[in-house]
Amino acid sequence: MNTIITTLNAKYIHTSLSIRYLKAYAEPDFSVQLAEYTIKDPIMNIVGDLHAKKPDVIGFSCYIWNIEETMKVVAMLKKINPNLCIVLGGPEVTYDVSEWLDLIPDADFIVIGEGEITFKELLTELSGERNFKRIGGIAYRQDGKKIIQPQIGKIDLKTLPSPYRFEEDREALSKRVVYIETSRGCPFNCQFCLSSIEVGVRYFDREKIKADIRYLMEHGAKTIKFVDRTFNISRSYAMEMFQFLIDEHRPGTVFQFEITADIMRPEVIQFLNDHAPAGLFRFEIGVQSTNDQTNDLVQRRQNFEKLTRTVTMVKEGQKIDQHLDLIAGLPEEDYYSFQKTFDDVFALRPEELQLGFLKMLRGTGLRIRANEHDYIYSDHAPYEILGNNVLSFDDIVRIKQVEDVLEKYWNDHRMDYTIEYLIQNTFPSPFDFFQQFGTYWDEKGWSRIGHQLEDLFRRLQQFLATKDEIETDFVTGLMKYDYLNSQKYKPRKTWWEPSQKQERNWIYEEILADSTKLGEQFASLQLNEKDLRKHTMIEELPFDLNTYLTTGKMMRHSSVMVAYFDPSGKGSTIYSYTTN
Repeated sequence: MNTIITTLNAKYIHTSLSIRYLKAYAEPDFSVQLAEYTIKDPIMNIVGDLHAKKPDVIGFSCYIWNIEETMKVVAMLKKINPNLCIVLGGPEVTYDVSEWLDLIPDADFIVIGEGEITFKELLTELSGERNFKRIGGIAYRQDGKKIIQPQIGKIDLKTLPSPYRFEEDREALSKRVVYIETSRGCPFNCQFCLSSIEVGVRYFDREKIKADIRYLMEHGAKTIKFVDRTFNISRSYAMEMFQFLIDEHRPGTVFQFEITADIMRPEVIQFLNDHAPAGLFRFEIGVQSTNDQTNDLVQRRQNFEKLTRTVTMVKEGQKIDQHLDLIAGLPEEDYYSFQKTFDDVFALRPEELQLGFLKMLRGTGLRIRANEHDYIYSDHAPYEILGNNVLSFDDIVRIKQVEDVLEKYWNDHRMDYTIEYLIQNTFPSPFDFFQQFGTYWDEKGWSRIGHQLEDLFRRLQQFLATKDEIETDFVTGLMKYDYLNSQKYKPRKTWWEPSQKQERNWIYEEILADSTKLGEQFASLQLNEKDLRKHTMIEELPFDLNTYLTTGKMMRHSSVMVAYFDPSGKGSTIYSYTTN
């Protein structure tokens, strides 16, 4: 029986942990082949590739991001080969199972919940007596009737074989994100999250996990992401794993965790600040909302004061990047309440602020009680909301405008100094800046076209030109600094009109006469005139750059900015001095 387990990932760099668990558990009794695609791949290509493998059974792992494309693939495969047995599993089809049997008539079986035991038992029956009534956690049709058999118990995670050691995966380990699961379940009960449905937290064998991590690093894994819903629910466990990763890590490896920030003790953070190498860890923190009423309505316990303490301590330690999440559209969070949430969280200056929109996931309490808050939402995955009793669709469109420019101008860190200056000095709040710029961006039609890096600078400058109260020469100077500071090589052209050659000549003469104007580090480069002109860019600024960078105070006093670009491609270094 030729069996394939497949899924459509959101991006090529992602890997599916679920299908690897299924394969590992089914072997050696059954030989299972893995096949991964992305939601961007042409449907015909996916169908053609799967058909060429001549399968008897294909299992699809289904999620909100791939179910629509998966349905198309299933329908085409069944038309080509009506005898093909198609099995669906995953969180998207685990809930509303009866409805899925109607929506996808070409699916022969649906595996409900944890799939390792159920899928192997299904393969056993398909290759043997075909008595499917003996299998728990499965749905199918028989004699025109739907048969839905509930899952019986939970698997002992300590008995699961490793899903990380397949020889065919080794070559790609350094190129893709590797997902590690050390526990299943969540202790919290947030009503918008599927994890709230499973009661309790179960752990895998710690020593097996450590051995798997060693194996992955030995074979080149660079990005390892823990998918535990709350990695730090057990302080002793988290400390043990943090210590292990610090001791065993290899240069270039990054570990990512989803943590609950308000329960993290200061002594744990201090330990990481003292002992973790910079860049080794990355934290993802779900804040979602700072509105207490909203959090109560979704049964979310959160102490924002303690969360702030954690995020601040981590940031001050300068060892760990933090990714904070917000959800727009939660109950009783109107536009102005969400604006406060945004500003509350942006004040923490996370390295990345993810602005998402509520998705009414199947099986969640919020979807079941959607009428209580007059929710309307898309019928198709990912079931994003279109409005509720306090948030109109027009409000959602406006917040999406914020999301668009937030991604481009904050999360990508293209112009940190510029954005910081604008939100501190020229706009009432961070949200106001992103909203006004996002609305302008949308009105210009820029959300529908692509952008080069230089375009982003020009478009911000164009927007700021509409604001009479802004000292645009200051902002333009900071934009030039941000642009040159982020370049690895000397740019051949700039988004601004460079200073005249005659103006640059006298600056070059000043520097050649006394290079210590730019500091001892620059003087130590010992650049002759040819190298100076070849490897630097010079701009005059209307403010004292050194003073601003060290104190944050903008003083109107001319200065010269010199960007030196290392010939080996190591990037730029900015020097400056004030002029008389």
